[in-house]
Amino acid sequence: MCYNTAMTAAKLLLDKKREGHALGSAEIREFVTGFTRGEIPDYQMSAFAMAVCCRGMTPRETADLTDAMMRSGVTVDWRDVPLPTADKHSTGGVGDKLSLVVQPLAAACGVAVPSLTGRGLGITGGTADKLETIPGYNAALSLDAFKRVVSEVGVSMTVQTEEICPADRKLYALRDVTGTVASIPLICSSILSKKWAEGAGTLVFDVKVGSGAFMKTREEAHELATALVTSSRAAGRKAAALVTDMDAPLGFAVGNVNEVAEAIAMLNGERPGAVLDLCVEEAALMVSLARDLPLDEARAMCLARLADGAAFAKFAQMVAAQGGDLDRFARLREAPTFKFRIQAMKSGFVAAIDADRVGRVALALGAGRERAGDRIDPLAGVTLSVQVGDRVAVGAPLATLEKSTAPEGLEKAAAELYKAFRVEPAAPEPKPLVIERIV
Repeated sequence: MCYNTAMTAAKLLLDKKREGHALGSAEIREFVTGFTRGEIPDYQMSAFAMAVCCRGMTPRETADLTDAMMRSGVTVDWRDVPLPTADKHSTGGVGDKLSLVVQPLAAACGVAVPSLTGRGLGITGGTADKLETIPGYNAALSLDAFKRVVSEVGVSMTVQTEEICPADRKLYALRDVTGTVASIPLICSSILSKKWAEGAGTLVFDVKVGSGAFMKTREEAHELATALVTSSRAAGRKAAALVTDMDAPLGFAVGNVNEVAEAIAMLNGERPGAVLDLCVEEAALMVSLARDLPLDEARAMCLARLADGAAFAKFAQMVAAQGGDLDRFARLREAPTFKFRIQAMKSGFVAAIDADRVGRVALALGAGRERAGDRIDPLAGVTLSVQVGDRVAVGAPLATLEKSTAPEGLEKAAAELYKAFRVEPAAPEPKPLVIERIV
């Protein structure tokens, strides 16, 4: 299709969507193809994104958009791998190191886990950034190397290559600057196009809601989780979703090196608690769906693989296969840093720890990126000393701030971090991490 013809067809499509009419499958496919080839300019795709934000999409339109974006690049085929395939996707949060535990744990239970992951932006940390703090770890494998590691080890975590979903990359860059990120159909198609191209037959979604999550209300989180599961099943995948709480940070560690260290501890059966329970639940869903096992049996298998060391062994095999050195990582943990500890100013119970504020403090320390090109301080972050519900006395430690570059800014960040903690005379009501299951 020539440039002018493509633009004319795009104008008709935009008129149709502006008026609230459903688009045809061929219309969506040709529009995405033209955009990927450069025949449709950015301003028309920006107008399309805004029309979708305002008018929405039917489930069929969303599935068609996802499929077109997936087909804009290469797709990965796992027919040569003798194991069922599965992956887990999280919408991101503060202290969310779950993928570092869930993916190798599922792999230790006989599931091949091809996991294309991402880098962090804003308060949400990226799994690739965390893994790259392990000296030598290559989180930017070629597709051939990615397939080799999955075939040989059973699990690989690497970033999306340029061959995967180029339409999504181009569209997301426009959404980010045109105020069209917050659209369920566009979010759904962005997530699923990459996951479908990745090729896993089973997908488990962790949709987070709360102060430290992109989704701020349960209604929004439910809508997205339902769309992800419904669309995946319509495309022939097995799928399930959990809507999980993100009002407080997950676990104790927020930052890159310290989150990897906490994940390793959980893989070794340490740090028991709600976060490890959530890791087991998500891995069990992957194993149950992929291997057609009862969920209780899959859950028991995951607990056994944690107890016998197989889960950590699988993680270590993946790290080694991708060039990483866990011995050097252990020494990295001992590197000198600048630290500042905050303490409780009154006795009582920790009633809340604001995930958004904790994430913004960690970002200010250098643990994340404000913009895509920013450098990360791998040792920067926040380590909590308490969890919601814990009893504290005056002077008890609440958290430690840490950075490796310079002490400047620590005291100001500490004052801001203190505001994240609310201490009350009475203990708060227990709040489960899992809010809703869509299975």
